[in-house]
Amino acid sequence: MKAQEKLNRKTEKALHICVGLDSDINKIPGHLKTKSNAILEFNKRVIDATYKHAAAYKINFAFYENWGLEGFRTLEETINFISNEVLIIADAKRGDIGNTSKKYAESVFDYFKCDAVTLHPYMGYESVEPFLQYENKLNFILGLTSNPSASDFEKQKLENGKYLYQEVIVKTNEWNQKSKNCGLVFGATNNEELKNNIDSFGNMPILLPGVGAQGGSLEDVIKIFYSDKKNNFIINISRGLLYIDESENFEAKIKDKIIEYNQLVEKHIP
Repeated sequence: MKAQEKLNRKTEKALHICVGLDSDINKIPGHLKTKSNAILEFNKRVIDATYKHAAAYKINFAFYENWGLEGFRTLEETINFISNEVLIIADAKRGDIGNTSKKYAESVFDYFKCDAVTLHPYMGYESVEPFLQYENKLNFILGLTSNPSASDFEKQKLENGKYLYQEVIVKTNEWNQKSKNCGLVFGATNNEELKNNIDSFGNMPILLPGVGAQGGSLEDVIKIFYSDKKNNFIINISRGLLYIDESENFEAKIKDKIIEYNQLVEKHIP
């Protein structure tokens, strides 16, 4: 099944919550830390509790790469545990040129079998082109991110009066005309920019990080998209979902929370 088809099947059911598996050994429930692979056990329980209610899973590679070989094994086993019907996003933020980018693409798509990836666009088309060759995948290009220092570069105004992130949106649309498998990352902490630029997204899928711990409002984002009659978006929630309970039955609380988020989405469907 194509990545976009997986996403469509979820968003058509008003499932827009992307579960961010930024699994941190220092934050998971204490009773799991005695397990031989505490992170994998935690991930499996989270996935079991959420897979029927999640639009996607976004796996931040940094939280696994830092453990070396064991971390890569955990990453692989986590991916294999997720249902084939749910979109898996490799939050790897790759972006290089030539054979280097090609090898990154082979790693994410051929070896780890992810459905989508996050990409830096700032080295230009050469850095994303090897990923775009995978027609059945999705490539979320970093447009305007949710972190405060996005203003260092992304919000710099150019001589033509546009901001740099707006030029990224224009260029991503151009790339998408050829490949039909581009999406955008747009931070949920940027409500005014989201309102002002949503018409420029076209029909590309939008990945929105920043809700919860970073200060973005789930309700505000939902209202903006539905008022513009756009449905092709997913809202990533990591810390605001993973670490809400430390009891032995923590996964039940996570399940209740993602259902609560979905009910909030349904409340605003026009």
